[in-house]
Amino acid sequence: MTGRVVCVGDVMVDVLAQLPGPLHTGSDTPAEVRFAPGGSAANTAAWLAWLGTPAVFAGRVGDDPFGAEAVAALRRLGVLTRVAIDFERPTGVCLVLVDPSGERTMVPSAGANAALASADLTGVLERDDHLHLSGYSLLNDGSRPAALELLATAGSVSVDASSAAPLSTVGASAFLSWLPPGTLLLANADELAALGSDPVALVERGLTVVIKDGRAGARIADSTGLRRIATTPVPVRDSTGAGDAFAAGLLAARHAGRPLDEAVEAGNQAGARALGVLGGRPPG
Repeated sequence: MTGRVVCVGDVMVDVLAQLPGPLHTGSDTPAEVRFAPGGSAANTAAWLAWLGTPAVFAGRVGDDPFGAEAVAALRRLGVLTRVAIDFERPTGVCLVLVDPSGERTMVPSAGANAALASADLTGVLERDDHLHLSGYSLLNDGSRPAALELLATAGSVSVDASSAAPLSTVGASAFLSWLPPGTLLLANADELAALGSDPVALVERGLTVVIKDGRAGARIADSTGLRRIATTPVPVRDSTGAGDAFAAGLLAARHAGRPLDEAVEAGNQAGARALGVLGGRPPG
């Protein structure tokens, strides 16, 4: 890669609740609650900038204080922004429940993200740019046409599968049909299962696949075969955004000209760093 990394998709405000124990359904579970910037594509752009890679974020926010702060937070990290304002829908919000092990459960409201339009993305890609697309933009009916149109114009592409449940809803066949040959697909084990569980079959479709396996590191499936890149387990404070940081570490290394195996190792390192941070963004 020689240009910028252009991250397209969701930007959110996360409402993070650190649960002290099991959630008491139907009753109260007192917890520390805070607001934090979020959204998979926005998080990846933030981590890229923090790692020193030229990054652009393109998306859509509401005409509200949450939207203004979401854009400002990215700019403070050095991310170039191309953000449309939606005067009808609010900025996306996600309730994030973090259990004592650091595992997170998300309850998102897409808001303005669901209205991402082709006009919002006109001219966002320059000749040598790499497009990193959040899978949420494909999984949401409203933003899908704009995402597909952008994919058709991009030269270098990576896509984060994003979430197993909505992948299962749209179906593996449909989702995979939207990815152009040569796409670098990032997925965790649950997302891979939703796509059919066989990374070799995905390679036969013309994709390169990186499977994020948490404490076990990551696997690469490409034309040379299937192999694992190990990592060293670290204490987990919050897993929110760890996959986005992984993507950023990988893409930053690729931007610097490093081979894929080394780039995945860099992704493991960035993801591990994110596990020690509360929320989905780099440490201040």
